[in-house]
Amino acid sequence: MSDRPTDSAPDRLTYWEKRTEVPLFLASLLFLAGYAVRVLAPRDTEPWRDLALTLVGVTWLLFLVDYVVRLRLSGLGFRFLHTHWLDTVVLVLPLLRPLRVVRIYNAVQDRRDRPRLDLYARVMAYAGLSSLLLGFSAALAVYHQEHGAPGATILTFGDSAWWACATLTTVGYGDVTPVTPSGRAIAALLMVCGLALLGAVTGSFSSWLLQVFTQEDEKKPPQRG
Repeated sequence: MSDRPTDSAPDRLTYWEKRTEVPLFLASLLFLAGYAVRVLAPRDTEPWRDLALTLVGVTWLLFLVDYVVRLRLSGLGFRFLHTHWLDTVVLVLPLLRPLRVVRIYNAVQDRRDRPRLDLYARVMAYAGLSSLLLGFSAALAVYHQEHGAPGATILTFGDSAWWACATLTTVGYGDVTPVTPSGRAIAALLMVCGLALLGAVTGSFSSWLLQVFTQEDEKKPPQRG
């Protein structure tokens, strides 16, 4: 069956998303790499910091073009902002774009026509990869905001990575904490996402164990009275 779009707006939008999802995911990783170099590289390491800033700007423009194209193809007008609010958030906060790994996995599977992982395995894999990307992105963003602030306790990227791990896992030691309003806003977002990811992993793992035990019980021969 051909995957070419028909004349309907939803089909054209689906075709565009299927064709661009993987390339844009790779672009999002380039965006993250450029942002990391811009934040972590010393100020005297030119022209690398300027090249990183250029890479960040170019990849963000790709995201903007993709957003505008999908808005036009949807046929929804500005209602697209409401129905696709997550895409709007990702455009404003492009550091969150790598978290769309679920759609990436589905796009790759549709192209290769391979059997997909078990549902529980997929959820745990998605949550695990999302946690790594989210933690790294949050550590970069918080370090960028905090390390030069008066009274800051997050002075190195190591401090920021430690804080991100403690916050994402809901441990929260409190030895290093953000002091700037933007740093605390990032922390609040990371707390919410951490709870959601942790719940997804533990819930899926528990359901998988229950399924395994149920199947084992069904295989046992009936006991004689």
